Amino acid sequence: MFDNIQGLGNKHKVAGVTGRIEFTVINKISIMVRILLLIFWGIESNITAKGGTTIKTINTSVITEAVKKMCQDANFNLGNDVMEAFKKYYESEVSLTGKEILQILIKNAEIAREEQAPMCQDTGFAVVFVELGQDVRIEGGDFYEAINEGVRQGYTEGYLRKSIVSHPLERKNTGDNTPAVIHTKIVPGKNLRIIVAPKGGGSENMSAIKMLKPADGVEGVKKFVVDTIKAAGPNPCPPVVVGVGIGGTYEKAALLSKEALLRELGEKSKYPDIAKLEEELLEEINKTGVGPQGLGGKTTALAVHIEIYGAHIASLPVAVNLNCHAARHKEVVL
Repeated sequence: MFDNIQGLGNKHKVAGVTGRIEFTVINKISIMVRILLLIFWGIESNITAKGGTTIKTINTSVITEAVKKMCQDANFNLGNDVMEAFKKYYESEVSLTGKEILQILIKNAEIAREEQAPMCQDTGFAVVFVELGQDVRIEGGDFYEAINEGVRQGYTEGYLRKSIVSHPLERKNTGDNTPAVIHTKIVPGKNLRIIVAPKGGGSENMSAIKMLKPADGVEGVKKFVVDTIKAAGPNPCPPVVVGVGIGGTYEKAALLSKEALLRELGEKSKYPDIAKLEEELLEEINKTGVGPQGLGGKTTALAVHIEIYGAHIASLPVAVNLNCHAARHKEVVL
């Protein structure tokens, strides 16, 4: 176009240059408008991606605030499911000492809730489970640092004990209960689900994992779980919640056993055979006589929850993750 204009003579060359200038300015303005629109859509509102999918934007400051509140809430307010289990087992406990202990645990949890104080001096390792929707975009900084900052603020402002060392052998306390242990899953949808589950050291220390032979079967699984409870004795502060992971690989079984602890107390597995195994194990565990705080009685465990996964033809991994009577976890969906 411009070559044709310039070919008409000198007087038209000026017009050709002017045309170039006008075209360049318009082009630059168009690009700037597009950039501003992208910035506006990305920061101020949700983005509509190709195909009409809306991308939800969440700022890291919102994540930090949510984690901070859950760290305190989990330590101050024991779930109703656990409180109801205490009351249920108080009625069925035959040991007078066991009954007294269960009564004390109920009163302790009530005081913690009323005074917004920790129900236990061990306020736990901050274990955080994240389900991040595929249609969610995190803005404002590093996602994991936002979670750790929430833990830092929650434990500091809530006057919760700081129990984490930066180096497992040098044993120097970090002073703010970080770093958290964070498990992340990418899931469909536009939501961000965060679960904070403070995990005490006493019960964690009594957890165990074993690579059984497939030939050991269900009886081998039951024996390992019950033997783990017997060996633990009073150390995990019973009555405990027993999380069991069966299948996968070594590390997958361990993760499954911890995820099992997030289930509402007494909620059965969706698999009928596994639900039956949960009932059988709970009965066997409560026959061990360990009892509340290891001082004897029928109430050694409040629940047994099992999660399963596919396994290699040569393997049968089983993990047992014990949770003390303070089965703490809170969640939020953003």
